[in-house]
Amino acid sequence: MKQIKQDAKYAMVVPSSMGVRICPPSGQPVQSSDLFIMQATSAETNVLSISSYLGKRTKVLTAFVKGSPIADYIKRDLRSRGIEYDGPEVPQGGPWGYRHQFNVADSGYGSRGPRVWNDRSGEVGRTLDAANYDLHKLFAEDGVGILHISGLIAALSEQTTKFCLELARTAHKYGTVVSFDLNYRASFWLNREEELRASFTEIASLADVLIGNEEDFQLALGVKGPEAGGKDIDQIETFKAMITAAKAAFPNVSVFANTLRQVVDVNTHIWGAILLADGEWFVAEPREIHVLDRIGGGDGFVGGMLYAMLQGWEKEKWVQFGWATGVLATTFLTDYAQPADEEQVWSIWKGNARVKR
Repeated sequence: MKQIKQDAKYAMVVPSSMGVRICPPSGQPVQSSDLFIMQATSAETNVLSISSYLGKRTKVLTAFVKGSPIADYIKRDLRSRGIEYDGPEVPQGGPWGYRHQFNVADSGYGSRGPRVWNDRSGEVGRTLDAANYDLHKLFAEDGVGILHISGLIAALSEQTTKFCLELARTAHKYGTVVSFDLNYRASFWLNREEELRASFTEIASLADVLIGNEEDFQLALGVKGPEAGGKDIDQIETFKAMITAAKAAFPNVSVFANTLRQVVDVNTHIWGAILLADGEWFVAEPREIHVLDRIGGGDGFVGGMLYAMLQGWEKEKWVQFGWATGVLATTFLTDYAQPADEEQVWSIWKGNARVKR
């Protein structure tokens, strides 16, 4: 693993398309509800939140709809999380123009699984363009410890794909650690398979950290391996076989990681994590956790793992801290975890849920 810049102005930077999630309280179904809670959200800022709440300086590169009260709501939320933002104000262009995405979801309960409806038509985040940011200043002058890219933003539009490629190239050029969560989504890839396979492969070739399951590696990168098996806890050996193949295809990558999840019911999961770092395997053995809202658990894991790297801890703690911040995220109704301090996270890892006075 190459050295993370210690004198960087920003510990972590992400590109992201910000939106809002509206969700009924108490796990009620969307179609049966007339009361909703709204929160600002994106997968990439879910990752940033671990470091920002624990005192690191972070930034999101995004875009906003000019004059939109939703854009103002998102900015206020980012400021409350300690996340800096940079991005153009894009004119709405009338009622049928640009807007921030809406994610309509319920948390589910017991044997009734969560349902998510993504409403992303006219999404302003699809316009992200490297021309709107001073990437030389960001990476060469200010300095960035880790650039984290999600496959969701990398596949959102042709423009965001080009933007993520330029980010990865610039970050790599100036010695920033590049983290890439493959996050394959079939609906994003429809009729763009050849183009996206080439772009994802280039980003992966510039990455130091790759996150994904067997399906992600096979479908996003074309790595041949065992049959895709998702994140079931019985897939540890299958995952190891896949990563062995991925390591041969991407020798530049130092760290491979993923969560392991078996759903007993909506509120009870068996949760684990696995990591290969510089040729050594580290496993957070799967164990039962209690879930309030599962959305953001995977992002919480990535955020905690990257924070542990930024802290310079030994590799075994990377997967342990990530496991625990992923669990922490599932105890919040927000998509992102809000750790009070490191001790709270380590208490989760140790299974200590006693009151702290």
